Amino acid sequence: MSSLIRESVNHMQGYVPGEQPRSADVIKLNTNENPYPPSPMVFEALERMDASVLAKYPDPVCMDLRKQIGRMHDCPPEQVFVGNGSDEVLALCIRAFVERDGTVGFFDPSYSLYPVLARIEDVATKPVPLSADFGWSMPEDYAASLFFLTHPNAPTGMMYARQEMLSFIERFPGVLLLDEAYADFADWNGMAWALRYEHVLVARTLSKSYSLAGIRLGYAVGPEPLISAMYKIKDSYNVSRMTQELALAALCDQAYMRRNVERIKATRSRLDAELRKRGWTVYPSQSNFIWASPVGISAHAVYTALHEQGIFIRYFPGVRTGQCLRISIGTDEHIEALLDAIDALEGG
Repeated sequence: MSSLIRESVNHMQGYVPGEQPRSADVIKLNTNENPYPPSPMVFEALERMDASVLAKYPDPVCMDLRKQIGRMHDCPPEQVFVGNGSDEVLALCIRAFVERDGTVGFFDPSYSLYPVLARIEDVATKPVPLSADFGWSMPEDYAASLFFLTHPNAPTGMMYARQEMLSFIERFPGVLLLDEAYADFADWNGMAWALRYEHVLVARTLSKSYSLAGIRLGYAVGPEPLISAMYKIKDSYNVSRMTQELALAALCDQAYMRRNVERIKATRSRLDAELRKRGWTVYPSQSNFIWASPVGISAHAVYTALHEQGIFIRYFPGVRTGQCLRISIGTDEHIEALLDAIDALEGG
């Protein structure tokens, strides 16, 4: 049977998503979802929706969404691609910009989907190892067909120096995508670079700051030739009618999103401080999660013990990542329960 499957697919390991528990009693801090509901305007859009329209295909190019995103970022809709989550944006970038003998670059560690997408297309990868403290130092002569620069990075949540990034952008010969899934939680972002350079794209998602992980909506902003290339090869109707309408409602309520972001950032600061008090090593986060290493007990032991108590966080096996835990920022009540459980564990 394996002879019927493409060799590259037959030998690859698929992406491993975070666990999705069925019980509502779990404190879920493992997949970087927003703990707060989406904008009231999303609920209003749901109530107005006429189910009979679902018999018709959606707008294949999401023009209303593209116009709204263009207004947000001061660019024409021709510079906006809308996709089925930002994961579709990433996959299309490889298909559109990487020849079969080309290469895809990314940080190591970073979003673990990148190498999976490259292997699906049977193209080589060219990862850039981060330093022992997860810092970045790009080789001067580095080149690739496409580079995914995760900003802030995942799973660390760390940002890199603006001038260091700009220097790399200006000398990089291929297409560079700034994967900014967590940009709304950061102090600054690279959107201006996507509007200035002919080889730079920025990808965003509504899964994090807009509390809409369940509708799968992502977008890219960048030079019109790159955006047009992605539209040539996308699925015919890649974004559902419901997703388009709910996403538009959320994007039209920036004030609500910003309030939730500020709540999450405040909770992030508190969790950072509390873990440091307990002796943990906490890396500086600009995202909606914390990357931290416990003291006096292994990361895997903490992960396992919390899981048994119904508190889900994320553990990434590996020589380097296996020393740390990624903890999504929940509500203040979630974080209080997490800290109590950690205290009981370490006290025992």
